Amino acid sequence: MIAIVNYDTGNIRSVTNALARVGCTDWVYTDDKRLLTTADKVILPGVGEASTAMAKLAERGLDTLIPTLTQPVLGICVGTQLMCQSSEEGNAECMGIFRTKVRKFQPEKQQDGQLSIVNCTLSIEKVPHMGWNQITNLRTPLFNHIDDGAYIYYVHSYYPELCDDTIATSHYINAFSGALGRDNFFGTQFHPEKSGSVGAQILKNFLEL
Repeated sequence: MIAIVNYDTGNIRSVTNALARVGCTDWVYTDDKRLLTTADKVILPGVGEASTAMAKLAERGLDTLIPTLTQPVLGICVGTQLMCQSSEEGNAECMGIFRTKVRKFQPEKQQDGQLSIVNCTLSIEKVPHMGWNQITNLRTPLFNHIDDGAYIYYVHSYYPELCDDTIATSHYINAFSGALGRDNFFGTQFHPEKSGSVGAQILKNFLEL
């Protein structure tokens, strides 16, 4: 059974639809500590603002429970950021599972009113980072059967810095952790549930851990 953490944030329907597409229908949306502790796998989705989301976890006592879980746990987007040490979004102190901090993208600035021109194309990287991008330097079984350089889907303004727990790298304005992994904990800054066949394979890999 898959437990999806209920803390009043996250696009639950898109996650459950994606699970169904890879053949998983045995899931529960819950904040019950017993169910979260005994589930085969746990997913921590997230959409919204980090400090508010951390407060929601704390209200339920899940901020201290989640780091103690021993089964495979997958964070998605803000869920991943909450598993880091801290976030610049709302100056949030997070759960500290991954040994890195979450920073805000700083838009590229125009110098002297001039636009950067690359291959005769105007290039201005804006925030939020939204759309398809690549993941490289893939590590751990979460990326079994995924080609280095595969495209996945992002929607975010904040990113986990590169660190020893980085298991996939992406680049937008600067390099950042596209995914993190440590022991039984995994996190994707991208949205596997919105990433087509690549995302489906990543979710399938997680279910098979």
